[in-house]
Amino acid sequence: MAFLKELAKSAVQSCDIDKDLYLKYNVKRGLRNADFSGVLVGLTNIGDVVGYKRDENGKIIPAHGELYYRGIELKDLCRGFQKDGRHGYEEAAYLLLSGKLPNPEQLKEFTEMLARERELPEFFSKNMILSLRGRCVMNMLARSVLGLYTADDEAENYSPENLLRQSISLIAKFPVIVAYAYYGMRHSYQRKSLIIRHPQPELSAAENFLYMLKGKKYTKLEADLLDLALVLHAEHGGGNNSSFTTRVVSSAQTDTYSAIAAALGSLKGGLHGGANLKVVNMMNNIKMNVKNWEDEEEVAAYLEKILRKEANDGTGKIYGIGHAIYTLSDPRAVLLKEKAEELAKEKGRLDEFKLYALIEKLAPEVFYKFKGSNSKVVCANVDFYSGFVYQCLEIPEEIYTPIFAVARIAGWCAHRIEEVTCSSRRIIRPAYKAVSPKLKYVPLRNRE
Repeated sequence: MAFLKELAKSAVQSCDIDKDLYLKYNVKRGLRNADFSGVLVGLTNIGDVVGYKRDENGKIIPAHGELYYRGIELKDLCRGFQKDGRHGYEEAAYLLLSGKLPNPEQLKEFTEMLARERELPEFFSKNMILSLRGRCVMNMLARSVLGLYTADDEAENYSPENLLRQSISLIAKFPVIVAYAYYGMRHSYQRKSLIIRHPQPELSAAENFLYMLKGKKYTKLEADLLDLALVLHAEHGGGNNSSFTTRVVSSAQTDTYSAIAAALGSLKGGLHGGANLKVVNMMNNIKMNVKNWEDEEEVAAYLEKILRKEANDGTGKIYGIGHAIYTLSDPRAVLLKEKAEELAKEKGRLDEFKLYALIEKLAPEVFYKFKGSNSKVVCANVDFYSGFVYQCLEIPEEIYTPIFAVARIAGWCAHRIEEVTCSSRRIIRPAYKAVSPKLKYVPLRNRE
């Protein structure tokens, strides 16, 4: 252990880089410009995230957020299927993959294809998921995706037809794998019952996922909320970390399963897919320490304590507030909040919902007061409400991030298809400036 500790110390010291060098060489840290906007690295027809405008001098002007799937605004898409009283994830997946909205016959055929593809290969559940147990559902999902490579005789076929076949198969199988992986983990490490329910072809993606987790113990509103959450998380442009990972790996001309496994590794990170759980934990802390949830002054004072690193986890972050692109509002949070209030009423948790809404209102004001009026404009993002929704749906915390993957697989596959078939077909290869001094080789016998 002493040797490893010393080795780690040396490794950390060798990684240290003078921060002034980033300015000297104009390095776009995190692929961000000086105004925190993303560095433009590609073009896409799939998703468009609009969080601000620019004036004639290029200065960012805050604006209410908009999100487009293949040119169709997300709000219009959601209002459309909600008005019809049906679920929309299948329609959103079809749109992202094909580039156009399906007609009734196409949507029916696509939905039936997804239903058929839910079944896992023979013995896959036992050998890949239940026998090779694991504590992390995201890692089990990634491992299972790589395992599906071995069951695909056309795994290395990059034709558009085959890429679509693989995409539809993965979209259909993700909820099944997540449900089985969760119950396998629960059985192995929490000494609870192993429950395996077979997917039901007549159910929508959201209904089927709830059925596999809870049996038939879910309401129509619960299924509607999960379906909406899946639609809202299905795509978010090519610049988000996991979609960009999909494109980077796909640009190397690897197989679909390797590219999606890489995306899952990205999404698992706490700075990407795990944010809603951090919101839930923060809200639990606030609920324990704020006596009057309706007292704006008391709530604001506690939020300021969080920013001063005197409360919650000591990071100084109000989780769920702020976004890399959105300024005045996140359209996903707006849509989810509307239905979340209905769910809170059904579940008898309206007081909690009102606390969320109050914090959404107060947090930006507290943030500007603490950071200064010239700070970046912040708003509640989709993670602020999604964890609360999952709590109301009685979904285990271990699969909050996997649900993100269940939704985003549609966007990942669309970006992979675009990268493989329509991009410049160049491997994505940015540059890093080496700033270490040049040293001479010292023979082993002469080293201290």
